[in-house]
Amino acid sequence: MFRSLAFKWVLTLLLTSLIGVILVGVLASRTTVTEFDKLRVEQAQALFEDNVTAYYRARGTLAGVDGWLRTERRPDAPRDAFPKPEQFALADADGIVVVGHGPFDVGERVSAETLEQGAPLEIDGVRIGTTLAATAPDLDPREQRYIEGMNRALFVGALGASAAALLVGVLLSRQFLRPLSDLTRAITAMYRGELDQRVEVRTRDELGILAQTFNEMSAALHRANQLRRQMTADIAHDLRTPLTVIAGYLEALRDGTLKPTPERFRVMSEETALLHRLVEDLRTLSLADAGELGLMRSATAPRELLERVAASFSESAAARDVALRVEIADDLPDLHMDAERMVQVLGNLMSNALRHTPTGGIITLRARRAAGGAVEMAVTDTGSGIAPDDLPKVFERFYRGDASRQSVSGESGLGLAIARSIVEAHGGAIRAESELGKGTAMILMLPGASRS
Repeated sequence: MFRSLAFKWVLTLLLTSLIGVILVGVLASRTTVTEFDKLRVEQAQALFEDNVTAYYRARGTLAGVDGWLRTERRPDAPRDAFPKPEQFALADADGIVVVGHGPFDVGERVSAETLEQGAPLEIDGVRIGTTLAATAPDLDPREQRYIEGMNRALFVGALGASAAALLVGVLLSRQFLRPLSDLTRAITAMYRGELDQRVEVRTRDELGILAQTFNEMSAALHRANQLRRQMTADIAHDLRTPLTVIAGYLEALRDGTLKPTPERFRVMSEETALLHRLVEDLRTLSLADAGELGLMRSATAPRELLERVAASFSESAAARDVALRVEIADDLPDLHMDAERMVQVLGNLMSNALRHTPTGGIITLRARRAAGGAVEMAVTDTGSGIAPDDLPKVFERFYRGDASRQSVSGESGLGLAIARSIVEAHGGAIRAESELGKGTAMILMLPGASRS
């Protein structure tokens, strides 16, 4: 319990409140006592000077004022308010002490420096003497009770503030720390392998942002785990099919059930090539994931690249009665790229376009300028298109929108994933745009080569 965050939170709030109350209390007490003493001194000094002024007005001199103050004083003076006006000394206009007290004796001459520190006493603009503070006034019982009552009030206030801080700390700790408790439970569940976790986003502050970020991370991990499992199953399936064919033929040939013929060896060769292609695709993706995909970059003209790809697929397009068009804008900047890798990307896109474009359709290879000196290249077709639900997933590994289409079609399910990895390794981006029944466009954005 004593190590819990809630306990530390409450303790911190309580200690902070206590320190604040103590500091305020000490400051308030000292300030109050100081100001109270100052007020008492000022009132006592005013009474002293009123009595001296009354004496001078009545007699025209300060002679004998010391004895008068100690015995008679001013008849209308509030005697019970400040019973000790003798706490002050008084020097006359010549600096001779006429009312003695403390270190000042009657008849003693006071230095000019001491007189400057005193308070001048004037009547009608004429200075008749100087009031000299000798000692601070003592507290009478009422004043003492006032100070004690004030200190008790501060002490009770400190206790009340501490209790309020403790109560508020307990209540707020539940509110503030609940998101952390939820996150702790969710992270513990993820540690046990339950990756699909969500916590409630209760606020819009840093804790709310943390909860939202955790939810996004959990969803991404859950999705990645699902993709990993699906990819493992797809790899196993895509490896199993050709291996089963090859193993079946080899076993039959070994047992003599089948005779070795060129056709049977051709089938085994095609299945072996499929296995080789799948392994190479997996290797390419693993290199891309590790950031180790080797690129042999050089300045390449977009026209040269697209015309090369078009030439490679012209016969296949003609055999399917599909028109192949090339549209290249003039004065395009060169692209700093690995030409062979980019031919691999465009070739994969062309293969997909041919596979899904019906007889009489059109496939277009296009290149044009884009913002920031980049070049936009696209492979568009007039095929069947991609369903809106499938469109965001086409670049995922082993994703096939048509579940019935298996690797017998020659697809590994990795082509578009590899295309994205290669394009991104060049600092570019690839996206798909499609409409069912109208066709699909695979669009690449690639940075142009820098010019010195």
